[in-house]
Amino acid sequence: MVPCYPKCALHQGNHLPINRKAKAPSGSEASEGLWFFRLAMLCLILRVSGGKKLSGLFRKRMFRVMSRFLSNATNRIDAKGRVSVPAAFRSVLAQRSIPELYCFQDFVFPAISVGGPDLLERFERQIAAEDPFSPDANEMSLLIHGGGVFMKLDAEGRLMVTDFIRDFTGITDEVAFVGRADHFQLWQPQAFAAAQAQAREERRLAGRRS
Repeated sequence: MVPCYPKCALHQGNHLPINRKAKAPSGSEASEGLWFFRLAMLCLILRVSGGKKLSGLFRKRMFRVMSRFLSNATNRIDAKGRVSVPAAFRSVLAQRSIPELYCFQDFVFPAISVGGPDLLERFERQIAAEDPFSPDANEMSLLIHGGGVFMKLDAEGRLMVTDFIRDFTGITDEVAFVGRADHFQLWQPQAFAAAQAQAREERRLAGRRS
């Protein structure tokens, strides 16, 4: 965070009138003047040498904060089997430059997890770290490759709710979009409400035990 310093005449480029009859400054006045001069120089240095760097760091931090999928929303499926992805989620997809969606059947919940190709690459790096013929590598491949597809939004930001989605989630006429930080999920609304309530209760009980 860039420190906030008081604006000064030197920083603003103003010219102060000179009082030629003024007496020489006392020790305290001279000390105050030196402090003021040093502060002005610090303002100038921060502005010239560090401003761009600090601004760049701030922008990067804000990008990380704003490029997360947060909250949840429920939208209705239209007569053609399409559903509108919430505007907030579309904004994150645009910020992260994700034109094509990688969708896979979640490992734990009855939900479809949706992210960019980087999400698939992350899982594939995990597989690459294992013996390719090991049970763990084979199971992971069955889940992320055998249980995954690529999809795209249409020009209006709608997603086709295919049988791949419906059969795994139980979705019929509405879709709950649920943010999960670096990806989001598609849920049957009642199933999401029940899972969230259960998670909240488990957290409450865990808090009591701790």
